[in-house]
Amino acid sequence: MSHSFCLVVNPAACGGRCGRRLPETLGALADCGARDVRVCPTTSLGHAVELAEEATARQETVVAVGGDGLVGTLAGAVSRAGGVLGIIPAGRGNDFAHMLGIPARPAAAAEALLSGEPRAVDLIGVQCGDGQELAVAGSVYLGVPSEGGEIANRSWWARGPVGYQLAGVRALLGWRPATFTVDPGPADPEVVDPEPADPQAGGPAATGWAAVSFPGFCVVVANSVYLAAGRQVAPDADIGDGLLDVIMVRQGTKLSFAEAMLRAGRGRHVPMDEVTTQRAARVTVTADRAMPAAADGETLACACPLGAGSPLLIRALPGALRVIAPADGQAPGARRHSPERTWWPWPPPRKDSTNSGLADSSAGVPSIRTSPPPST
Repeated sequence: MSHSFCLVVNPAACGGRCGRRLPETLGALADCGARDVRVCPTTSLGHAVELAEEATARQETVVAVGGDGLVGTLAGAVSRAGGVLGIIPAGRGNDFAHMLGIPARPAAAAEALLSGEPRAVDLIGVQCGDGQELAVAGSVYLGVPSEGGEIANRSWWARGPVGYQLAGVRALLGWRPATFTVDPGPADPEVVDPEPADPQAGGPAATGWAAVSFPGFCVVVANSVYLAAGRQVAPDADIGDGLLDVIMVRQGTKLSFAEAMLRAGRGRHVPMDEVTTQRAARVTVTADRAMPAAADGETLACACPLGAGSPLLIRALPGALRVIAPADGQAPGARRHSPERTWWPWPPPRKDSTNSGLADSSAGVPSIRTSPPPST
């Protein structure tokens, strides 16, 4: 593994939180013996992809200093380039880092970065119709949570966790009925659930189920247990099993949806009558009206919105990413209780907005120590 690190960070993201964590992170890396460290400020998620590709070509380990939006974007870029990803959690959710057992504190995360080992974990491939497939990390979703995210993105008042939660309430109150269709496609005899869940226990069913259409509130296709700052939306998900957990919340009262999402804080929503869980290697999701689809806290550019009846193709990408995880931590997929709680779980906070670039607030970025790039 490379001992040269390229830290990719948008200092203005998360209200400047990512920039404020840089000095502690750099100090911790230096204290742990890291000497070849570059800091690459980014202006957008697209720019972050370019930085990751360049760093991987230099044989550097790309380190995402941010939240799930940046982590998901860099995960896809690093996977395509054949590199290794490290994570310093600095967002509001940090769900993928949480799934890997990466500590929340920058100093502890920096120590885990140096002492950890690369592990192969799954990603999610998502494609709108005949468009290009994108790779994301934790989950893809549409319905109330994705519409709430759009409200937050358009609203000047939706700033910070409370603002995003209020946007979620507004999305639920204004929700217009929608019918979702979720189709796993023909059964694949090579895909076998190694431990078929007991239906009485409320876990996901084994693969090989038929397509379903239902009026509902949302569909979440998950690689990770966690969504929306630690909510255990897919409590049985495993980022190393080559399968996706599909969570479908059927139409009921809006109060019942609120109850389901509150129960999701500890993964206790699964037994509810309105909630159905399945497991598959791939699914196609459509809705009978236009709505945005999102992944890892960011609206998908190809599905903004996803047209009525337009297919969203989602598949597991087994072992697609090598990511550094704590050597003595739990294996990928092991469940943990999140220390972060919010009073309302939707929508997932926008993690690393492409609208919060350096041009807006670079004057407030703290001074940072960087190593010069290797000669090319």
